[in-house]
Amino acid sequence: MSPRPASAFVVGEALIDVVVDGDRRDEHPGGSPMNVAYGLARLGVPTVFRSVLGRDARGDAIARHLAESAATLDPASLTDSPTSTAVATIQADRHAEYTFDIAWNPGPLTASQDATLIHAGSIASALEPGSDDVRRLFDSQRTGTALLSFDPNVRPGVTPSRPAVVAAVEALAASAHVVKLSDEDAAWLFPSLSADAVLDWFLSRGAALAAMTRGGDGALVASGADRLSLPSLPVEVVDTIGAGDSFMSGLLWAILDRGLAPKLRAGVIVRSDLEAVAAVALQSARVTVSRAGANPPTPAELAAP
Repeated sequence: MSPRPASAFVVGEALIDVVVDGDRRDEHPGGSPMNVAYGLARLGVPTVFRSVLGRDARGDAIARHLAESAATLDPASLTDSPTSTAVATIQADRHAEYTFDIAWNPGPLTASQDATLIHAGSIASALEPGSDDVRRLFDSQRTGTALLSFDPNVRPGVTPSRPAVVAAVEALAASAHVVKLSDEDAAWLFPSLSADAVLDWFLSRGAALAAMTRGGDGALVASGADRLSLPSLPVEVVDTIGAGDSFMSGLLWAILDRGLAPKLRAGVIVRSDLEAVAAVALQSARVTVSRAGANPPTPAELAAP
């Protein structure tokens, strides 16, 4: 029997990032899980995105943005509440002051039985009441056939206290097969642990693959048997917006493309496969930082030298 085609169910926040600089006001869709859904769909993975969006102009803007990549917005995402926003107001000294208006209350979450990948993270994994819905989804899928992926992508200005966020992270880590976080996430969540110790923490809780991005210093990628320290790829950086999300979507695409999901669900990945998927993830991030905004790669761009 041939394996079923890969498909993804991504759950988490989508919002409008608003930048106010004097008389100028710019708005664009944002949210880490949405960026991952967009990136997977652009790479050709049929992707359903489940969020909480208002039936308003901002919600429409997010829906149009997702459609550009052929990602499907789950109709259950639409509510009568306003679409969430993150407003950055640039002050006279050029620093930004942030104001968040985020509601995360999706209710019961149900992934398609055909989904081969379920991904969640960021605000959605820590902000109540919806974080409980995400945890229940992962709990219900742990013994299923989908690969479970998690990116904490912490947002201290929005989510609860550190102990509450760590507890939420631990709850999802107990079910996730793949975990990715940044070195900044690690420093905030576990200030007393080294990078290797943080990866060990996730592996000890059940992850088969744990990755830590380190900006210009590349990434650490680990399994139970192997650990890689990989440099970033040469690139002229335009900005780093969405780089971590592109690393995540590239990593997941590579896992699906190589048919590694069953091995990871079983807790096994050999070194050569670990090297291969990490290389794709780093290339995905390189493409994104080479241009403005959270603009992930196409398959052709991933294949380019």
